[in-house]
Amino acid sequence: MAQPTTRIGLAGLAVMGQNLALNIAEKGFPISVYNRTTSKVDETVERAKAEGNLPVYGYHDPEAFVHSIQKPRVIIMLVKAGAPVDQTIKTLSAFMEKGDCIIDGGNEWYENTERREKQVAELGLLYLGMGVSGGEEGARNGPSLMPGGSFEAFKYIEDIVLKVAAQVPDSGPCVTYIGKGGSGNFVKMIHNGIEYGDMQLIAEAYDVLKSVGKLSNEELQSVFSEWNKGELLSFLIEITADIFGIKDDKGDGYLVDKVLDKTGMKGTGKWTVQQAAELSVAAPTIEASLDARFLSGLKEERVEAAKVFKSGGFGDIVTDQLVDKQKLIDDVRKALYAAKICSYAQGMNLIRAKSIEKGWDLKLGELARIWKGGCIIRAIFLDRIKQAYDRNPDLANLLVDPEFAKEIIDRQSAWRRVVCLAINSGISTPGMSASLAYFDTYRRERLPANLVQAQRDYFGAHTYERVDIDGSYHTEWFKLARQSRI
Repeated sequence: MAQPTTRIGLAGLAVMGQNLALNIAEKGFPISVYNRTTSKVDETVERAKAEGNLPVYGYHDPEAFVHSIQKPRVIIMLVKAGAPVDQTIKTLSAFMEKGDCIIDGGNEWYENTERREKQVAELGLLYLGMGVSGGEEGARNGPSLMPGGSFEAFKYIEDIVLKVAAQVPDSGPCVTYIGKGGSGNFVKMIHNGIEYGDMQLIAEAYDVLKSVGKLSNEELQSVFSEWNKGELLSFLIEITADIFGIKDDKGDGYLVDKVLDKTGMKGTGKWTVQQAAELSVAAPTIEASLDARFLSGLKEERVEAAKVFKSGGFGDIVTDQLVDKQKLIDDVRKALYAAKICSYAQGMNLIRAKSIEKGWDLKLGELARIWKGGCIIRAIFLDRIKQAYDRNPDLANLLVDPEFAKEIIDRQSAWRRVVCLAINSGISTPGMSASLAYFDTYRRERLPANLVQAQRDYFGAHTYERVDIDGSYHTEWFKLARQSRI
């Protein structure tokens, strides 16, 4: 019996692709699936049967796959970024017709998306780069989706993505048309950069509570569960609480203590930091989180360094401080919240700067809305971020929104106490410290940058401006200094 024409196709059936295909089918859209390794196709079809006879139709041949989809055809690719995407486009486009559409749902570099959009346009095809956040569980049950590129292509899939995306009761589906070109991929990349910062800050909070406060895993689970009921309510805090409760199935104690302290990464955090440098936008919390991952990778070196400094009388952690456990927990909560605001502020500033550079006209409040569900950085305070941009779409920085400013003022003493305690205990809190330095720099009317500019003019005649008279000036500092010494 001939298989029916499907509404959409999906190529690339690793974890994310397989789950997204099942999600689409479950929402009532018959879907064709294809993978170069054909066993993945059969596996997906079997899962679809097992999960409720979902309308998923598998194809081992790319031509049959493409022709099984109703016109204008829409195909989502979920393959590894880079060359595999180009290869998949080449394979599929050979059988596609003018007006058909390709969507890249991977974590792709935004300029590659813009290049591909132009390339397939020559074949008469439409193209979208769509950020997909939420991991395996999100893909299956409702991710946050960030499609950018051809608006005409977005209209093809609007009815599908509105149903497939995470649904948040008070603000709707976690999807919106982001903007032109590679904006969808760019926004997803910055989302991941914010995620790096968020995860690092949570890890530092854990380190201070465990190393200085001597909290057990049971206590940590209780603390994070409690935090997840208040201002810190978020997916990352929730899973952190869960992690502390998991016992080791291969030995005694808790699994978290057996996990090697080396962090992996896929590259989106590095791209975010590179973009911050390109755009001249300060993103110290995100940069600190990337550096922390690099340093974590030097496990063997760190083990040797610990020996060197121990033999020099420098212990790992200063533990002779008397700590009021309950006060420490409260201080760390406040410090974590204040530092998080800085991480999100930096990410939003990066998005705004790129939007201005590229003429994308991105709506920051709308991005906060679609991140409220499905995605990894979903958190209750994204509501507050959306409200801040609703109040003032031209808000220079989240820190100066009246509500966030008040919250930081209320928490800054606790924040400083935690950072000082960590420093005095020999514990690194690069994310919290970088966030605090960002805040302290941003709130000062006058910085020591006047001296740096004077130095630049001294050795390189780079000129400087004055606070009292308009114009650019150059001073023969060396001559004046020599004369004054005579």
